[in-house]
Amino acid sequence: MLYSLPCPKQFINTVSGSHMRISSGLRSCTNVVQIAPPFVLDGRSVTLIDTPGFDDTTKSDTEILRMIALFLTETYQHGKKLAGVIYIHRISDFRMGGISTRNFKMFRQLCGDSTLKNIIILTNMWGHVGNDVGEARERELASDELFFKSVLEKGAQMLRHDHTLESAQAIIKRLLDNKPLALQIQREIVDEDKDILQTAAGTELNKELLAEKARHKKDMIDLQQELEAAMNEKDEETRRELEAEARKLQKEMDRIDAESRNLADNFQKEKADLQKRLNEMDAEAKEKQQQMQEEYDKKMEEIEKQRRMDADQSREKQEDYGRQIAELQRSGRGGFWTSIGRAIDGLFGVH
Repeated sequence: MLYSLPCPKQFINTVSGSHMRISSGLRSCTNVVQIAPPFVLDGRSVTLIDTPGFDDTTKSDTEILRMIALFLTETYQHGKKLAGVIYIHRISDFRMGGISTRNFKMFRQLCGDSTLKNIIILTNMWGHVGNDVGEARERELASDELFFKSVLEKGAQMLRHDHTLESAQAIIKRLLDNKPLALQIQREIVDEDKDILQTAAGTELNKELLAEKARHKKDMIDLQQELEAAMNEKDEETRRELEAEARKLQKEMDRIDAESRNLADNFQKEKADLQKRLNEMDAEAKEKQQQMQEEYDKKMEEIEKQRRMDADQSREKQEDYGRQIAELQRSGRGGFWTSIGRAIDGLFGVH
């Protein structure tokens, strides 16, 4: 799984040969869970999953948490664990500001400490800074408790990516032999039967929502005092401006209340809807399975027959038949990751 503040699609496209669209504007380039087609590296099949971060420009933090939690819990319930998680950080960033720090905090709550040995902190954008500047920032990130020091001390790795295929492959190879582990939020929801609000990530998010509301309440008190002063002075223009600001602030507090209140309810509803969608897709797949199996058997028989007839042909010709068979076998395999990706896309209105 790749989880990041900067868009990881370029990394995925480089190492897997995918063609995920990369954003060139200010809008988030990842606001849904995306699954790249599997590829083979060192004889191992690798599937990369791109998840959004809590810095999205089109979805709220509660939507992002529900989306990631749905994907992770559903895959875990189907026996799927992750061999590694990559968190991408731009070394070109002048400093690790509030958004980056908060994003990483939520990332840690999702993963938990027990999986840190399977986590890579990946720094990119090295071509945008001088070596001295980049190395100084790298040292600060690795040595400051506010940044990555604590996770590195508990087994996480920090690596550089130079945007080449060789670099990307070397990074993925670091994860190939890992023992797949359940992330903290998977254990909390599935094994411990916790509500999403009771998870570490849900608790952290709700705490931030309540803190934000408290700040808005303080601002509202200040506005009310200014409004009272404006009314006493019969300053109609200022009064109208302050009333508009108060309405805007109240609307924001109402939104926070709704997000906090509906986090758990929406998650349970979406979880049920996701399971329903997967069941429907599974039923459709079973209807086509017999036909696809017959077509598969027929094609395989034709290739094997032609291969036997051409037994005396060149080694290159025989290797070509081998490639055809391998490709046919790959195309005939079930696509669990693709199915769940499509189901979640439909659930969150992505087509």
